[in-house]
Amino acid sequence: MSEPHFEKVALIGIGLIGSSIAINIRDRGLAREVSIATRREETLRRAEELRLGTSFHLDPAEAVRDADLVILCLPVGSCGAATEAMAKGLKPGAIVTDVGSVKGAIVRDVGPRLPAGVHFVPGHPIAGTEQSGPDAGFLELFENRWTILTPLPETEEAATEALRRFWEATGAMVEVMTPEHHDMVLAIVSHVPHLIAYNIVGTAADLETVTQSEVIKFSASGFRDFTRIAASDPTMWRDIFLTNREAVLEMLARFSEDLASLQRAIRWADGEALFDLFTRTRAIRRSIVQAGQDTEEANFGRLKPRRGDPWNEKGATAPGE
Repeated sequence: MSEPHFEKVALIGIGLIGSSIAINIRDRGLAREVSIATRREETLRRAEELRLGTSFHLDPAEAVRDADLVILCLPVGSCGAATEAMAKGLKPGAIVTDVGSVKGAIVRDVGPRLPAGVHFVPGHPIAGTEQSGPDAGFLELFENRWTILTPLPETEEAATEALRRFWEATGAMVEVMTPEHHDMVLAIVSHVPHLIAYNIVGTAADLETVTQSEVIKFSASGFRDFTRIAASDPTMWRDIFLTNREAVLEMLARFSEDLASLQRAIRWADGEALFDLFTRTRAIRRSIVQAGQDTEEANFGRLKPRRGDPWNEKGATAPGE
């Protein structure tokens, strides 16, 4: 247990990312208090049963009162309304951040709704699974994964550094870049691959009646990987594509051009072009493994949450155990 990074952290939303942050705060002693706010009472009750926080609220303004750090753990499209609802409870000097996969929309929707004296540091932990909800979180989610911070020109450096130290305490590696650069990079490494996965799985679903269920029966590892990606939260990904559409469309156009080249190579039996492409892509895969951004372990090396709850004197079973 280290010295707390903050006295009080407020989590607005408690899905996979929010619950994993809560478990990290609890098990690593990153804050003395954690307040949690959700829109649905049953979700809030479940978070309380899992002992993910020290106080639980349906009103986000109450949850953020006296909080030193506020993290919006919501789909990108919900962050603006949530900020408006919590703004009156924010104290001067508080740091507000988020976990969304699109940063331009967060800057546009969250920043103008924050009161003067509050530090705004948009963020994005590049970590996740296809699971969602408060039961999905686990301690190791952020370990050796990247978190990107996109402070604005007017953001005080001390606020960015405090947030950097917080994320590093969860085991994450931290990079700083502009919101615009973030959205372009994520469009190609995350958003377009998800779009392709959704499309392929949708096509397979349309073929099910034609193949008499053989698509599911004989699913190979490639298709199974696509279904894992396509099982991600629909609300979150709908918001991502709507809010980062310009970067996604730009990367999708480039992908379509490359796909057309690949189609020509197959049509004209250009084995050399195919071999060269597959060799380059294989090298990229090896680079990702060498960088520690994937493993050959089952479930990509994801571990179960650990036991332990300093806020529960009787001890608690962590989600998933």
